[in-house]
Amino acid sequence: ELKEIVFIIQSQSNSFHAKRAEDLKRDILKQAADLGKELPTVLLIHQMDGHEGAWTILPLMRDFSVTYGRNSSWIFFCEEDTRIQVMNKIVSYIPLQEWFLGKALYDEESTIIHHYAFAENPTVFKFPDFAAGWALSIPLVNKLAKKLKSEPLKSDFTIDLKHEIALYIWQKGEGPHLTPVPEFCTDDVNSYKVDHCATTFSNFLPLCGEPVKKEDIFVAVKTCQKFHGERIPVVKQTWEREAALIEYYSDYADVSIPTIDLGIPNTDRGHCGKTFAILERFLNHSSPRTPWLVIVDDDTLISIFRLRKLLSCYDPSEPVFLGERYGYGLGTGGYSYITGGGGMVFSRIAVQKLLASKCRCYSMDAPDDMVLGMCFSGLGIPITHSPLFHQARPMDYPRGYLSHQIPVSFHKHWNIDPVKVYFTWLAPNTEESLNGKKVGYNREDL
Repeated sequence: ELKEIVFIIQSQSNSFHAKRAEDLKRDILKQAADLGKELPTVLLIHQMDGHEGAWTILPLMRDFSVTYGRNSSWIFFCEEDTRIQVMNKIVSYIPLQEWFLGKALYDEESTIIHHYAFAENPTVFKFPDFAAGWALSIPLVNKLAKKLKSEPLKSDFTIDLKHEIALYIWQKGEGPHLTPVPEFCTDDVNSYKVDHCATTFSNFLPLCGEPVKKEDIFVAVKTCQKFHGERIPVVKQTWEREAALIEYYSDYADVSIPTIDLGIPNTDRGHCGKTFAILERFLNHSSPRTPWLVIVDDDTLISIFRLRKLLSCYDPSEPVFLGERYGYGLGTGGYSYITGGGGMVFSRIAVQKLLASKCRCYSMDAPDDMVLGMCFSGLGIPITHSPLFHQARPMDYPRGYLSHQIPVSFHKHWNIDPVKVYFTWLAPNTEESLNGKKVGYNREDL
């Protein structure tokens, strides 16, 4: 029965995302009512108070076990853009056993994102594509809750949640593997392939009205003298032309680029001092009418064209800090942060609130993205996650995961032709420019 399934929407508190999650909740409940079924429980993760790390799921297992461990059979998780056909597609799996269900992803090559796990044959380990939805049987939830009570989560990094949850459940072979479910799909709802699907996924780039104007985005590129000749030409050959307002910040003023020396010595890592100097400059020297700031590395590949569409969905009068979300120490308090390599997007009001707080770097070479996460967490300003920003290269992600995305950024030039990667994955083509729909790139050779 549907009432035995608890639906958990992996939602966010930003107004755009919260509305999408509420719309999905209403749709699930309406479908159940139209079927004459007793209504299931539908919960939004961002409304679960007291958990800074609620989005990482595992800290919630004990609550799920206590609240739903007796009267439910399944906990079903999905993203706000997952579309659900409320049918009992998973009742063929016996919930008295420990089941972990989803659409399987796997690494074709071992990757730094997953700390080179299963290096000998990474294809053997499967993990769920959250976009398709994924499910845990209540016996497995109860087992995980019991384990978490005796062995609290360690205080370290959350980088790729779907992989890390699968690893935790697998327990070095003692727990269940992911069982692939063909009814959990990421094809678009209008695709001819979806007749058998219980879930589908919207694979369009969000667009909420007109794209923001080029002049509404100020782009700051962090660089240093040793990379002027190697990395800056790539930016100029690829995405620089999409940006109306762009400045390059370095430890050396090079008029040929040109770069601006902020008076901050270069550090081998962290770059916190440089990033906060950029934030100060944006607030004090750019037009107060420019609502958005984007900070990228000199080896970030980004589509400003797509970012303009994406930002049409966000309210610049809200404090927005947007990009790819990581976590630090979320099992024991900790905080979330936007990882810098994929690009960090700030609304002007977010920068104003940050700098008014006096929260600053504890050292010049502190990790800027983590310090920013710590500061915003202290201010009660939530991180806003978008899976369209990427800290690594296209080949570092499962092909199936990228197949239903229109990416906004990738990062690093290591062992790739970055210009080719940009024009294959990020450059707008004519069809996309006209209607914003997903297009078929020839990506197989990357």
